[in-house]
Amino acid sequence: MRSPLDRLRHAISFEIIGLSLLTPLGALVFAVPLKDMGVVGLVGATLATLWNYLYNWGFDHALQRLTGTTRKTLATRFVHALLFEAGLLAALLPFIAWYLGMNLWAALLMDLGFAGFYLVYAFAFNWAYDRLFPLPEWQLAEEAPHASRVPASR
Repeated sequence: MRSPLDRLRHAISFEIIGLSLLTPLGALVFAVPLKDMGVVGLVGATLATLWNYLYNWGFDHALQRLTGTTRKTLATRFVHALLFEAGLLAALLPFIAWYLGMNLWAALLMDLGFAGFYLVYAFAFNWAYDRLFPLPEWQLAEEAPHASRVPASR
């Protein structure tokens, strides 16, 4: 299980990198002034950072109870990213509509665009993060199958 400090590093680095990519890209794609996209991005990143910490903590606890490990398969990573984005989408929709002065349909389309970006980004970021900062239990699990193939010495 990841420590609170590791989870904080994960959440903050995720949002800083994501915000630096999304703000200029979102301003360009949606023809919104960079300043306004920056505000939407900053509010979204702040909310997402809090959600990221709580969601990953809860997801890992549930995964540990259900499977006995926090190691994620490809399918688990897909479900993990999809559920995270669905929760964030529901939280950000009213803010985007209000701040940018658009109807809920337009805000939903923009929010879905953000969710699509972050769905791909979250998958790639979390995979890279787990490679850069693996948990000791994962390394032991990878070594265990190899140990059974080594002949016993006499």
